[in-house]
Amino acid sequence: MSIEVYRDAYGVPHLRAGNPRELAFAQGRVTARDRAWQLEVERHRARGTTAAFLGPDETGWDVFVRRARLADTARRCLARLTETDPATADWVRAYADGVNDGLPEGARRAPEFAATGLVPGRWEAWTPLAVWLSTHILFAGFPTKLWRERVAAGLGEEWTELFAADGPATAGSNGWLVTGERTASGAALVAGDPHRFIEAPGVYQQIRLACPEYDVLGLAVPGVPGLAHFGHAGPVAWAITNAMADYQDLYRERLRRTGDGGVEAYGPDGWEPAAVHTETVEVSGGDPVAVEVVETRRGPVITGDGPAGVEGEGEGLALRYVPRVTGRLGFEALPRLLAARTVADVDAALDDWVEPVNVVLAADTAGGLLHRVAGHVPVRDRANALRPVPAWDARHAWGPKPAPTPRAEVTGGHAVMANARGIAAPLGVEFAPPHRADRIAALLDASDAWTPGATAAVHRDTDNRSAAPLLAAVARAADGLSPAASAVRDRLLAWDRRMDADSADAGLYAAVRGAVVRLLTAHDAFAALRGPAPYPALFHPWLLLLPRVGLALETLLTGGPVPAGDVDRIVREALEETGAGAPPPAWGTTHRLAPWQALPDPDDARWPGLGGDHDCVLSTSSVPGFTDRSARASAARYVWDLADRERGGWAVPFGASGVAGDPHHEDQLPLWLRGDLAPVTTDWHRLTKEQQA
Repeated sequence: MSIEVYRDAYGVPHLRAGNPRELAFAQGRVTARDRAWQLEVERHRARGTTAAFLGPDETGWDVFVRRARLADTARRCLARLTETDPATADWVRAYADGVNDGLPEGARRAPEFAATGLVPGRWEAWTPLAVWLSTHILFAGFPTKLWRERVAAGLGEEWTELFAADGPATAGSNGWLVTGERTASGAALVAGDPHRFIEAPGVYQQIRLACPEYDVLGLAVPGVPGLAHFGHAGPVAWAITNAMADYQDLYRERLRRTGDGGVEAYGPDGWEPAAVHTETVEVSGGDPVAVEVVETRRGPVITGDGPAGVEGEGEGLALRYVPRVTGRLGFEALPRLLAARTVADVDAALDDWVEPVNVVLAADTAGGLLHRVAGHVPVRDRANALRPVPAWDARHAWGPKPAPTPRAEVTGGHAVMANARGIAAPLGVEFAPPHRADRIAALLDASDAWTPGATAAVHRDTDNRSAAPLLAAVARAADGLSPAASAVRDRLLAWDRRMDADSADAGLYAAVRGAVVRLLTAHDAFAALRGPAPYPALFHPWLLLLPRVGLALETLLTGGPVPAGDVDRIVREALEETGAGAPPPAWGTTHRLAPWQALPDPDDARWPGLGGDHDCVLSTSSVPGFTDRSARASAARYVWDLADRERGGWAVPFGASGVAGDPHHEDQLPLWLRGDLAPVTTDWHRLTKEQQA
């Protein structure tokens, strides 16, 4: 086996091998050496065993993973892949073998193993598929259906889509393509940034994969082979955003216990057998938790009281998700993407894509362009996409084929994708407001000579278009204000709407917004939605009232159950409250990064302040009215230049290494904070050779 590992100035691995299988092994091995602790956490998350070493706080996740049968689904998907595409299955196995080869060295370098006493476990061939599943099982936000049902019961059917918006609990992205007619080089540019929960180490890994068949660089998901989402192969480059499609369903199940200890579910044809077994979740520092795993013909039962006692009856919600039904994740597309040379190749590869459902942009050096949706969305009754539906009603069954994936022509010199309604509109219910998409398009319209450096500046834009409705309400609040509240009002009306980290006026706006959100949440119109959500805590980010009010503030200020007169009163009260208090600090003082880490950071205060806001192009999401801290932001940024890969750039929030104390553990954080990009280096002679094996 001939494998070479090189590093650039930021420690990014550049791998060369004799063939794709050796390269997959090398990718697994270098990932394990760089990110052993992260991989071990992801392996446990995919198996539902994190509470065994992280403690009781992770029990809810582990119970969900067991009930949803993620590990079993990964095994099922690998078995089907082995049957239908044995070469790709072998490629995945090679990656897992590489992880196992690199883990001992990686674990010796990572202090978390010594701190927890954890010994790295063995990766099975199906583990990369399980990691992909656990990373994306909540991606489409199926708990939103529980929220809509709660709104219908508490406010009425007419308000079920009142709160429709993308929130910090979902994943988003910016992405744009500038055609050659609008660039200085005459070749296309592809750029953007995925918005996910910020984790340390990061959820994306910069890497280059080269063998005689291809030479591709991009952003990998640690634990998964290839470059699924963002890649530049030289003659072709591609990128994705979340299509905001709805492709997971919840079914209300009636369940009963049979005399022999089995379980039955009530389906369209009456009572039918359900699969049932018990698993145990081990909990460090707590008692083990027994989990009864029930699966009906619709899917695994993920919540509810289940059948009680001997021959008792109960209820539950079954989750129906595409990989569980089809036995496919779309991994067939991964090696084909690496081998792509044209947009037609990318297009053909993505015909096999399954989950998550994405909007794709691609361009090649011959002038080819691609703008399409990729993924599997089941065809079923419209009600399935809105709320939990009765398992016993045959109208809610899935059709035998998925919905067609829309596509569009690239016109006007650019295409933008930012989770707003667009070509994916027929496939979803809730989309992001148009602010980011419209702002990016307006910025791109300003030039016909885009360069990679100028394109990267789009990432930094902090214009906050979503502030307009609140500022309009502030403008109406002219009468009866105290001098202090009037001063707050005057400052806000003169503000430039930019959420810059050093802006005191942006901090003032955030303070007033937070007060408005809290006062609106306390309004009697929402009384029925303020109680505890009768579902597991894992789903609460989708179900709690205050975050929902904060993220739907634009809509609630201009229409909804709160009368207009009360809205104006609430805005006046918020101005008075803010004026009476100490002057709010600059936005970045309170809007600080809050990354998730498996082990808590003892120096949490070290994380820096941020510019941007949820609906800015520089998207840094907080929960207005609850906290200004940002847990969701750009998990990576990139500009792919089709004229010359080395003229492009990329950056991640921290660094290429997941090892604390490594020089490349957080060396990209200053770049990321400024909105700058690290250079892409492809000349092997300007890289540092690390090893040869």
